[in-house]
Amino acid sequence: MGQAEKVEIFEHVLDDLPVRDEEERLNPEFIAAVEQAITDNSAERLKELAGNLHEADTGDLIEALEEEERAPFVRLLGEEFDYTALTETDEGIRLKLLEELSNEDIAEGLGELDSDDVVYILEDLDEVDQAEILGEMPYADRAQLQKALDYPEDSAGRRMQSEFIAVAPFWTVGQTIDYMREARDLPDSFYQIYVVDPAFKLLGSVHLDKILRTKRQEKVTSIMEETRQSVLATEDQEEVARRFERYNLVSAAVVDENERLVGVLTVDDIVDVIQEEAEEDLRALAGVGDEEISDSVLTIARSRLTWLVVNLGTAVLASVVIALFEDTIEAMVALAVLMPIVASMGGNAGTQTMTVAVRGLATQELGARNMMRILNREVIVSLLNGVALAVLIGLTAWLWFQSAGLGIVIAAAIIINMLFAGLSGLLIPIALDKLKVDPAIASSVFVTTVTDVVGFFAFLGIAAFWFGLPL
Repeated sequence: MGQAEKVEIFEHVLDDLPVRDEEERLNPEFIAAVEQAITDNSAERLKELAGNLHEADTGDLIEALEEEERAPFVRLLGEEFDYTALTETDEGIRLKLLEELSNEDIAEGLGELDSDDVVYILEDLDEVDQAEILGEMPYADRAQLQKALDYPEDSAGRRMQSEFIAVAPFWTVGQTIDYMREARDLPDSFYQIYVVDPAFKLLGSVHLDKILRTKRQEKVTSIMEETRQSVLATEDQEEVARRFERYNLVSAAVVDENERLVGVLTVDDIVDVIQEEAEEDLRALAGVGDEEISDSVLTIARSRLTWLVVNLGTAVLASVVIALFEDTIEAMVALAVLMPIVASMGGNAGTQTMTVAVRGLATQELGARNMMRILNREVIVSLLNGVALAVLIGLTAWLWFQSAGLGIVIAAAIIINMLFAGLSGLLIPIALDKLKVDPAIASSVFVTTVTDVVGFFAFLGIAAFWFGLPL
């Protein structure tokens, strides 16, 4: 078989090679074909494979490649590489990849993107690289991007898209339609047209469906809706996401402190915000900080060590309580066997309540108006579960050690610790929130400490009293 025939067969295989497998993961054969094209330095073959991928697929592909293959992948694709894919990659991978590319090439690639995607990519770079990349862009684009970068991190201004359609209130529907057909600098996709006065203050908005259904001679003000859900550029992105969820918004105007229109937020940006905030809360509850899959061993170790040290301190506190009952434990070894059960059940119950409380605070579903009702509910739930577990564990201890008294002691300790677990799981996050401390980060340490200390103290104290053991 000749070389030409081999190439023809290989290209036919590539044509039929799926990007993802049945479980929606990247196909290993596809990844291998891409890696082979990079090794062969074949831009043509690589473009056939990955030139027309969706940015999400390209982002996953970049993460799947080895570190030394990522920059050649981008260079070989050249103009066919969609820099939007960088918004779909891990932050650490994105930064390392950008370090290997020239700022001139980056500026050229970013010039094709929407402003919100450009800001997302630029915001994690150092100021020197930011300045160099912005310096390669046209003045108008540079000014827009710099203004967005000047807004606080995690604000609506950082997330907004600077491209939007704004028309004067005296325009007709016909003028608006002609403008949208002829103008070259419009956003690729949009849902609303905004009406502004000469000072660019936002007056209202018109949905596209109304534009299409209205006669050309009608003024846009006759079909305009006053924009009640505009967003302040400095507003926190989590608050904005909550508003999108509450009012089922598809897009929202972003205004500055003078109520002038400066950008637009769309639901695809908000979906990313919701996902980021959920991941942040989940990581915070586990005490792992803002780490990424691509982070180095030392970076992850440093990130986790802080809360592990705090946990060590709380564990020492629990050990001090145990030490107070050293003679009690020596007199009745069975207590040492059963102690972990009391602490563990309280810790799990406290974590359940804490998770609900932290989520309620994050979504603003838990506040002063319903705190007492939720508190009463948690007390009742804790008592019910405590009694059920007390009966189960009490009978187990009785049968295990042939001691009815020991069963009664551990049953009482379980009920007490479950009650404190419910109270601490709710009250500690609320207290931390009042103190302006993120309850997602700090709650678990304090709740665990309370359940450990109370559990050990209640179990050993009741045992010492019941059996007349030495303290």
